[in-house]
Amino acid sequence: MKIKKIICSIIIVSVFVSLFALPLNTKAKTIKEFEAEVEKYTNELESKKNAIATNDAEIAQIHKEIAAIEKQVQAAEAEIVKLQEEIDASNLEIEQKSEESKRILEYYQISNGDNIYLEYAFGATSITDMIYRLSVIEQLTDYNDKIMKELEILIEENKKKQEELTKKTTELKKLNLKLRAEENKIYAESASIREAMPSIEEQIKAAKDNVEYYKKLGCGDTEDIQKCQYRIEQQNSSMSVPSVNGFYRPMQNGYVTQWYTGFGGHIGIDLSSSNKSIDIYPIAKGIVFKIYHDNCSSKTCRYGCNGRAKVVKIRHNIGEKYIYSTYAHLSSFGDIYEGMMVTEFTSIGKMGNTGCSTGPHLHLEISTCDWNAGGGCKWDEYQQRTINPTAYVKFPSRFNNR
Repeated sequence: MKIKKIICSIIIVSVFVSLFALPLNTKAKTIKEFEAEVEKYTNELESKKNAIATNDAEIAQIHKEIAAIEKQVQAAEAEIVKLQEEIDASNLEIEQKSEESKRILEYYQISNGDNIYLEYAFGATSITDMIYRLSVIEQLTDYNDKIMKELEILIEENKKKQEELTKKTTELKKLNLKLRAEENKIYAESASIREAMPSIEEQIKAAKDNVEYYKKLGCGDTEDIQKCQYRIEQQNSSMSVPSVNGFYRPMQNGYVTQWYTGFGGHIGIDLSSSNKSIDIYPIAKGIVFKIYHDNCSSKTCRYGCNGRAKVVKIRHNIGEKYIYSTYAHLSSFGDIYEGMMVTEFTSIGKMGNTGCSTGPHLHLEISTCDWNAGGGCKWDEYQQRTINPTAYVKFPSRFNNR
């Protein structure tokens, strides 16, 4: 009996130790420091906003140039086709004239032979008739030589023109590709700015709201805002966040579609299931921190947009420090509200395909701060402070339980 108690005690201690040992890469920050960061961050975002406007104008101009070049390319290609038809017609005429010339020369050669051949060849009935026919042959031969020279000159000119147009078309196509590459480059710059879940305006507002939040909370200018926040909120029963006592997968069954790669890449883990409207649950007990729709639209997202993504954020208490879990692309929200205490068995919504999404799935993020008011960091800092969800929850490629 004592042995069992000892084992149970060891297990309990191990669980708590593991919870506290999980990565919480937080850094002390005061309101004063945060305020200075927000001012700098706001200026940077405004610059990016102006850069987007400039890029959009450049893209519009490039579109016009590309359209003009494409018309030139089409015209050049049509002219080449026409020239080729003319060349083919000229070649056919040369072939016909060559055959006619051959026959005339044969007649001419025969005319210098015996009278029997002359009569046979031309059917001449007299010398006068023969002279007349020879005169005709000579005129035809001169005419044929003239036509042949003209046709040869025409063919040579056509060939040169075709080579010139082919070269021009190649150059135009290269320029077209160059312009498209420039367009893609400019668009990529704009897209990288825009694709962040919050818009620039939202980021600026949230950063300023964060400063105001900690001021209203009563934190001092030189006090660590995270420690201050935890102390004040935990003293207030309506704001206190329960301690985590374990982590669970956010759905009953499913599989991983994309793993976490970290800052600069995929800052969460994507999960899906054969049941495309499966219930989504918190990974641990906590307080609903934020319920909202992101700013995704066909103009701001590079990939297919299926309506603004439904997102839920939950604040968790681990070892007297907060972490935040984010659940995105939900098809609907559960019966929840901001400030509500939820457990790992509370349905917060259904898996879906809203926002910038290529199919029904759940995008799960975990971070040691959040960019929304009360989360204690800016958007760029939030991305840097995300944590691989597998540090808290075990995710095999496929799973059939939580």
